Amino acid sequence: QVQLVESGGGLVQPGGSLRLSCAASGFTADYYAIGWVRQAPGKEREKVSCLSNNDGSTFYGDFVKGRFTISRDNAENTVYLQMNSLKPEDTAVYYCAVGLGKCVRDYYPFDYWGQGTQVTVSS
Repeated sequence: QVQLVESGGGLVQPGGSLRLSCAASGFTADYYAIGWVRQAPGKEREKVSCLSNNDGSTFYGDFVKGRFTISRDNAENTVYLQMNSLKPEDTAVYYCAVGLGKCVRDYYPFDYWGQGTQVTVSS
């Protein structure tokens, strides 16, 4: 059974930083994509970042503009999202997600999602 457990969300002031973590288990494949999506109240789910396990390639939503970095620790089966220069519009629930396939710019092949962690950017 696939389990994705997010942590690291919270309240941060504009311009601040947070690092989200996602501990993944129950998913075994040599060719998969893992990453993050987010959903703000009243808005559609939005792609944040995706990492392809086979070659380490990464993609980010257009709104990221160099502020976020996705990384992984294969030994710990954990993926991270370092978020810097946070803005109030980054406020959302952030979900870790995983699926078979490879990330491309306009498509993240996610099949499983975690429960989410709330990120609130406010002064």
